Amino acid sequence: MLIIPAIDLKDGQCVRLKQGRMEDDTVFSSNPVAMAERWINAGARRLHLVDLNGAFAGKPVNADIIHDIAKTYPDVTIQVGGGIRDEKTIQTYLDAGVDYVIIGTKAVQTPSFVTKVGLEFPGHIIVGLDARDGMVATDGWSTVSHHTAIDMAQRFEQDNVAAIVFTDISRDGMLQGVNIESTVTLAQSIHIPVIASGGITTIEDIKALCKVAKEGIMGAITGRAIYEGTLDLAEAQQLAHNL
Repeated sequence: MLIIPAIDLKDGQCVRLKQGRMEDDTVFSSNPVAMAERWINAGARRLHLVDLNGAFAGKPVNADIIHDIAKTYPDVTIQVGGGIRDEKTIQTYLDAGVDYVIIGTKAVQTPSFVTKVGLEFPGHIIVGLDARDGMVATDGWSTVSHHTAIDMAQRFEQDNVAAIVFTDISRDGMLQGVNIESTVTLAQSIHIPVIASGGITTIEDIKALCKVAKEGIMGAITGRAIYEGTLDLAEAQQLAHNL
């Protein structure tokens, strides 16, 4: 199982939000490329980059920084989300060295788009499903849809999607522990690998995820915990690697 550090980009800086609220941010670094190096040196084999401004703008805003990270660390797998709403954006990211692009809001609002780009860029598309009380939220988590995460994930099973990133919004950035039950329920409902996100706080959360990894959980994204030091990334990755 992969432990995947999150680098969330807002106004060119590395930040963390609480429950997706743009106004409730903590700046951890003004040099995201150096932050990427820090996590890679700690053993990260994949990075999760999010253009927060892009998620709200509906188009890339921090793409230059993402390109710089991909160019600087070509041997590290990179997945990118935030503001990816068209084929041109996907192609530009892939050309820059990004391995996976995460489709979130557009996937929920226009599922046929995932079908289309899944055919055009097979194996490079990840769908991000962010849920509050089981219902998928969009537009930077500002709008809650009428779709359940399970229904949406099952919809994308035939679309050449590489994985589903499942985030429990209520836990994200709150250091309250990962929602194991909901993550396992989703993973058991589909054949696509699931990447857990939201609430990972300590090594105990990693141990709990490792116990259920065989249900289809291929990785876990961690943000605030590694920035604030409640989780040691190197220790977590070593534990997950020894599964």
